[in-house]
Amino acid sequence: MIVELGHFALVLALAVALVQMIVPMVGAQRGDSGLMGIARPAALVQFTLLAFVFGVLLYAYLTSDFSVKVVAENSHTAKPLIYKISGVWGNHEGSMVLWVLILALYGALVALFGGNLPEALRARVLSVQASIGVAFLAFILFTSNPFARLDPAPFEGSGLNPLLQDPALALHPPFLYAGYVGLSMAFSFAIAALIEGRVDASWARWVRPWTLGAWLALTLGIAVGSWWAYYTLGWGGFWFWDPVENASLMPWLVATALLHSAIVAEKRGALKSWTILLAIFAFSLSLIGTFLVRSGVLNSVHAFANDPSRGVVILGIIFFFVGGALLLYGWRAPVLKAEGLFAPLSREGALVVNNLLLAAATAAVFIGTLYPLFLDALGGPKITVGAPFFNLTFVPLIVPLLCLVPFGPLLKWKRTDLVAATERLMGAAAAALIVAALILAFRSKGPWLAALGMALATWLVAGAFFEVAWRIGLFSVPLGESWRKARRQPRASWGMALAHGGLGIVVAGIVGMTAWRQELVTALEVGQSAELAGYTLTLDKVGMREGPNYQALVGVVNVKRDGRHIAYMMPEKRNFPVERQEKTEAAIRTTGFSDLYIVIGENNGKGAWTIRAYENSFAPWIWAGAIIMAFGGIVSLTDRRYRVGAPARARARLSAAPAE
Repeated sequence: MIVELGHFALVLALAVALVQMIVPMVGAQRGDSGLMGIARPAALVQFTLLAFVFGVLLYAYLTSDFSVKVVAENSHTAKPLIYKISGVWGNHEGSMVLWVLILALYGALVALFGGNLPEALRARVLSVQASIGVAFLAFILFTSNPFARLDPAPFEGSGLNPLLQDPALALHPPFLYAGYVGLSMAFSFAIAALIEGRVDASWARWVRPWTLGAWLALTLGIAVGSWWAYYTLGWGGFWFWDPVENASLMPWLVATALLHSAIVAEKRGALKSWTILLAIFAFSLSLIGTFLVRSGVLNSVHAFANDPSRGVVILGIIFFFVGGALLLYGWRAPVLKAEGLFAPLSREGALVVNNLLLAAATAAVFIGTLYPLFLDALGGPKITVGAPFFNLTFVPLIVPLLCLVPFGPLLKWKRTDLVAATERLMGAAAAALIVAALILAFRSKGPWLAALGMALATWLVAGAFFEVAWRIGLFSVPLGESWRKARRQPRASWGMALAHGGLGIVVAGIVGMTAWRQELVTALEVGQSAELAGYTLTLDKVGMREGPNYQALVGVVNVKRDGRHIAYMMPEKRNFPVERQEKTEAAIRTTGFSDLYIVIGENNGKGAWTIRAYENSFAPWIWAGAIIMAFGGIVSLTDRRYRVGAPARARARLSAAPAE
């Protein structure tokens, strides 16, 4: 019975979303406060209903109710509890329920904390947000019902793909969806602004925290997914330029551009039309990612479904929202006149260059990702676009952007003195040159570009430090005065410095792992040893162990360096009898500066086991830097200027203050 209640709540959520889509928009057009007021309770009711729907689906998984088709296909009584929970979104139907739940959550947050938004704008934003909900709720009900029953119900379920039975994959989709769906909020604000024909500093300030929250979630989602691929797939890499990986990278790049463009729109009243266009494209790319993993056009470990009919429906949703938004933009953009004029050498000019390079990089990834699919759809030959293409197109666009990053915060609005900004970064330039010289001295065999890459990483980290030092007057005023200035700095400034510094650490990790990675592939009998990067790896024994729902082949590798025991590492090869699939579990030992990474393979039939090992220099820095970037986003979100209700409270305090 509870499953039927969940299905009924899903239908009711669609009905509420329809009301939220139509009534407030009509009210905003008529100036009717009563009709506009429907938006807030409707958004809260819709979220409550979808939370109940998700709870019912979770209950079905926890109780192993195999009469529910999606549970029977993606769960098993022997599956650990955490994977019963993550199994809710480890499939197409359940993941779409999570998708619309997060969509409704964003709408509810606007309803709860958007009290200082103009009434008409808030009504239109929630109406546009509800229209997206209507499209995807209808998609779920008519093509992907998560509560479809099986009669008779099977005694046992089919289990979950072993690759998804991993703690990182329990976190990766929720973070990624929070980012994907979060960009719908920027889209809704953009469409509402186009309907009203007005984009001002207040609008830009309202849209920034939602974009920042989506960017933060996407950053964490991409980082967690990269980490999962690193230690689970057994190939020892962090990025494969897989089309689904690219589908998350593209909206992240555009969201980064949108964050910077919104600053110009808020501070200087410029780039209004461009900011609106970025908001449209950011969410459009999120929808394209949804299409790629659910249309059957890709055969990927990331794909949720292989049903072309569903893909056609999602494609129709994309054409409706993207096409409609672009038509509206073409009609209304001319009224969004720019106000602020600026010289090329200014902070606005630097942010324009930032946006152009990010847009070009996104275009390169877009072409490389979708061109093979278009060619295949037109009956052309099947081709694969891999790392060489992206290295030759994406990297040359990103490198100059990274070189310019430290300059941006030091430039003045409208017109700036480039010489003064350069002088403030002399310390960062000196640090970069020193690092490059040290690498050339100690890594004299190359590769030579690695020295430049590490110098660039140092430039980013040191640039963030010297930018903060300049703001607080470090070394130029007494420490007490510097401390007072530091306390008065907006949290967004600290968050920006952390994000830029974290980006530098990510660059260092990528350069180090790419340039100095060492690999060993060999076959070892028990008792035999092999050498890798100064380590001696001895296969001590190979045995079996029982897991909760798998059997694991475990190799015990004794790791020594200079004759001294370092660690025992135990790579595994797990077999899942229910799913009839295998999964690699790499053994990783990190020093903070490098990873020793070992994978065990098959027996060669002669008593020896295949061992694949890597020494990945600076690999941990990739994910450490991503965490610092995300922490920078969190710090920025705590800035009182980003709080939706802050201006209203400030006005209240001013009106309550006694006249002097």
